[in-house]
This record gives sequence, C-alpha cells and structure tokens, in this order.
Amino acid sequence: MQRFTDQKYLTQDQYKDASNLDARIAIHQRFSTNPQGWFNWVFDTLAKSPAESKILELGCGSAEMWKDCANRIPADWAITLTDLSDGMLDAAWRNLVPLGRGFKFEQMDAQSIPYDDKTFDMVIANHMLYHVPDREKALTEIKRVLKDDGRLIATTVGGTHMQEMYRFLNHVNINERPGMFSNPFTLENGQEQLQSVFSQVRKSQYMDNLQVTEMDPLIAYIRSSISATDLSEEKLDELKKEFTAALEKDGKIFITKDSGLFEALK
Repeated sequence: MQRFTDQKYLTQDQYKDASNLDARIAIHQRFSTNPQGWFNWVFDTLAKSPAESKILELGCGSAEMWKDCANRIPADWAITLTDLSDGMLDAAWRNLVPLGRGFKFEQMDAQSIPYDDKTFDMVIANHMLYHVPDREKALTEIKRVLKDDGRLIATTVGGTHMQEMYRFLNHVNINERPGMFSNPFTLENGQEQLQSVFSQVRKSQYMDNLQVTEMDPLIAYIRSSISATDLSEEKLDELKKEFTAALEKDGKIFITKDSGLFEALK
C-alpha cells in the first residue's frame, strides 16, 4: 500500500500530531508570493454557502483554515470538523477553542460517515481525498449525506506542485518505497473521479509559487515529510550546502506551486 493511503502510517506517524503538517503549512504562509493566501482563496468558495448551513469537514487537520479565516465565518453556520487522527483533532480543538464558537469535533473515517442522508449543505475535503484508500466509497458517502442542492469542495494539487521539493526529498530518502510520492487524486485526474459520482464538477486553479529566502524552513519541511529512519543525514548535509550556495547567489530558492479545488454539485 502506498503511504499516501496507508491509514496506519498516516495516523500513527505522519499525522499522529500537528507538528509535520505545521512545518509544511509554515513554509507556504511565509514564502508564498500570492498575497491573497490559500485559505482566504478557498474560503471565497465556501462563503457561497447559505445562511444556517450545516457544514462537514473531512480530514480537518489542525483546522488552520478556520483559524486563519475566523472573522469570515458566519455566526449561523453549524460546523462539524472531523479527522481520522485523534492527534490532529486535538490540534484543531486547541487552535479553535479560543474563538469561543460551537465547533463540533469528531474522529471519523470518510469512507463511513455516521450521519443520515441529506444532512449537510456542504462537505469540505481540503487536501485529503488522496489519503483515502477507497475514494469511490468516500465520494458515495459524501454524496449521500449532502442535501439535494449540497456541494463538495475538494482541494488538491497538480502534477507540478512542489516538484523542486520532491527532488530534494528523493535525494535524501534512503529507503524509497514504490509510489512513495505518487498522488492518486490530483487536479489532472480528480475531475474524472468526481464526475463518476456527482452531476456537475467545476475546477478552479490557484496561482502561486514559493520564493524561499531562508534555509531552516526548507530543512523543517524535508524532515516533516520523511521519517527519521528513511532520512540520510549525510545527503541532507549535501542539500544544505546546495541551499546555502543558491541563497548566496540568488537570495531565494524558487519552488513551484500547483494547487486548486473542485466544486462538485450533488
């Protein structure tokens, strides 16, 4: 099984807590060139949901989007945040409890949603469908719990996203596994998967890239993506020298971003 969809690895290693995700979010928040910001861009689509909406997020992670866009959340939305990892749910609760809002938190597998048919106005899957082993089953479940005029907002990445970073990761990885970095739900193949379940699917692209001006966030990103047993410290030292030379020469390291979302109507 690929690590992208290995639920044991995801919940007990990669996402056992928010530390790895936080390191990856941080590099985007600090060095992205689009001033709008990813979370605000996504929220522009969420904001179309009507008053008194019932909203379900699958794989909420540390709920950084809701924290970032707290002042944009309508007071009458009823929001349920879920994740397969208890550690991520704890991080989400810690991020949002200071807001004093009635968020509901639940441990949940997207392949088996414990809610009645036609419960929610909107379901959000923010960079998470590629982690689901049986996406067709999850999409069928999502459609089931959506109201007749409900919609799924599913964000993901394209084929060139962070391609320079994946070169770095491959360089330092000493125990490469088949398909370790292959993504089963992307901007290129996601529409076809969604159209097998939903009546209408629209794709939107977010224009951005990274211009990283410091080495430490790059190293933190790399360490967050590869477990200690897979990481070659010798190769990492080689990368540090490469980064130092690039920063001294150009003042920045360019990394491609290729992200967007699908809006699927029931």
